[in-house]
Amino acid sequence: MERVVIITGANSGIGLALCERLLTEDGQLRLCLACRNMQRAEAARTALLTSHPDAHVDLLHLDVGSVQSVLSAAQEVKTRYSKVDFLYLNAGIMPNPQIDIKAFFKGLFSRNVINMFATAEGLLTQQDRVNSDDLQEVFTTNLFGHFLLIRELDPLLCQSDHTSRVIWTSSSNARRSAFSLDDIQHRLGTEPYSSSKYASDMLSLALNRQKNSQGLFSSVICPGLVMTNLTYGILPSFFWTLIMPIMWLIRIFTNTFTLTPYNGAEALLWLFLQKPESLDPKAKYHSLTSGFGVNYTEPRQMDIDDKMSEDLYVKLLELEKTARRKLTERGSNEEAYRRYLNDVE
Repeated sequence: MERVVIITGANSGIGLALCERLLTEDGQLRLCLACRNMQRAEAARTALLTSHPDAHVDLLHLDVGSVQSVLSAAQEVKTRYSKVDFLYLNAGIMPNPQIDIKAFFKGLFSRNVINMFATAEGLLTQQDRVNSDDLQEVFTTNLFGHFLLIRELDPLLCQSDHTSRVIWTSSSNARRSAFSLDDIQHRLGTEPYSSSKYASDMLSLALNRQKNSQGLFSSVICPGLVMTNLTYGILPSFFWTLIMPIMWLIRIFTNTFTLTPYNGAEALLWLFLQKPESLDPKAKYHSLTSGFGVNYTEPRQMDIDDKMSEDLYVKLLELEKTARRKLTERGSNEEAYRRYLNDVE
């Protein structure tokens, strides 16, 4: 039986590179590109079928930043497939990133330059906003929407006759110092991306505690420093033109500068090939590239604990109830308004 693989954010960058590598590894997959922009998704599908003409590539409209879109997409998935073998949670945003230019140039010529590029610690802030569901946009897109998707697809992920995998694309920017259980949406802070990625690390651990007995296993990866649309948006284009030669030089001395989406997808592909029972739920699997261009994967322990991850899981369940109730109320209000307009006419 063919394996069903769903990838969110699959129309560019690491997501698209993963699609290409998965089809090269196993051309019999049923690959589903779950994307917000369907025009770009269709272009990605065409490119994949050009290099893999016999591949099975489906498209799914999904905006993980919208509760309604997640619920609708999940219903479509349950209509199409009887099971989901791999769910790659790769979609993410970092809106309006801002760099402390003074700190950037100071770090550029210091011993901290590698860590600065790898984590953006002390440099990077973002301007978040509230979406139409009254939720923080970064939190919803990077974490909560994916959480809802897992919850909705539970019947396809948790089946007695096979194991399923959830694999999160996290970041080296995921830091405990940016996250607070009292503010899981990061409404009060300036590092929503870092907070959301740290939360995904913790949620992965909680999912393993909750779902391993039902055949669902969760893992987290870090792609390294990869040049994608997300990365290029951090600095003006002329800055990248100036510093890219420096970055390629630094890559000789560090393995975290994967730089290309193909290299960044290394750990995602590596996990596809592993038996889930052999993996460490508290490890983040890093895509690494040697100075000679050799790709490999290495597990590194995450700075997380069981208690905090369980508390986050409970808070997300509570928020799910609230989000579903608001969506139902909004639908009822819209229906009542339509009936009112019809009566007036």
